[in-house]
Amino acid sequence: MHITLAPMEGVMDYHMRQFLTEIGGIDRCVTEFVRVVELPLPSRVFYRLCPELHNLSQTQSGTPVRIQLLGQDPECLTENSVRAIKLGSDGIDLNFGCPAKTVNKSRGGAVLLKDPDALYQIVKSVRDAVDGQHVVSAKIRLGYEDKSLAIENAQAIAEAGASELAVHARTKEEGYKPPAHWHWIKKIKQSITIPVIANGDIFSFEDAQRCIEISGCDRLMIGRGSLAVPNLANAIKGIEAPYTWLQNLQVMEQYFQALRVLDDKEKFMPSRIKQWLMFMKLQHPQADPFLQSVRAIRQSDDMLTALQQAQTKLTNS
Repeated sequence: MHITLAPMEGVMDYHMRQFLTEIGGIDRCVTEFVRVVELPLPSRVFYRLCPELHNLSQTQSGTPVRIQLLGQDPECLTENSVRAIKLGSDGIDLNFGCPAKTVNKSRGGAVLLKDPDALYQIVKSVRDAVDGQHVVSAKIRLGYEDKSLAIENAQAIAEAGASELAVHARTKEEGYKPPAHWHWIKKIKQSITIPVIANGDIFSFEDAQRCIEISGCDRLMIGRGSLAVPNLANAIKGIEAPYTWLQNLQVMEQYFQALRVLDDKEKFMPSRIKQWLMFMKLQHPQADPFLQSVRAIRQSDDMLTALQQAQTKLTNS
């Protein structure tokens, strides 16, 4: 069982990667995407999104971190892939799945799923330039508006030389609406010879087992689930039970305290907890009333007090 932490833009930053990999069970991380619009990007762009480059492209707990690039120009993506590898990235991941309108309008992310040949040209260019010791992976959805090109897109990426392919089991138009179509991942897996990583709607041990059974994949990628259940990777692997609501409050306090040490932008910290609670609502009904109770909080000390008081109330009840 191999579990990758998904590259969720605006959420899965350096601090969150560090925190979740310390909890355990995660075998690899992929960064938020580096937007490639020029060549080459300055080194500081890569270091800003992937500070782990200063630590042999690993989190402090030793989990490898791979830089993800997003763009549409093969030459630009290739030049920046080579630069990322020289800076120490664990490999290169190519984003063909981002559903954001602003990204798609500039022909990046999921909009490229309309053009299998473009996928092939990008992957082949990057693969030819990056030495064989480093992985070149890609992440896709099942399509843009529909699934008619799902198999062709996967085959184009595989034939271009990609090392592995992560598949989010929905189209761009479906967004995150349930269900995730894991059976389509099985179709893709059967059509190519490279490893396939299943992604989408994995929130529990039971979800993971169903996904493995239906998709035929033993490699999983978790994103929203890892925020709803911070020890989800360990739970999937049978190492420990999913955290209770009390444990989640304790984890959020630990994360909050760590942020205060690592980040001087303290005014943004309450918003990070609120953002996290939005994901926890997916698995914990207690998260919504707590979120409503802290929604107006703007000061870090007030948020910390709220987290501690909620824990005390549960402990004494």
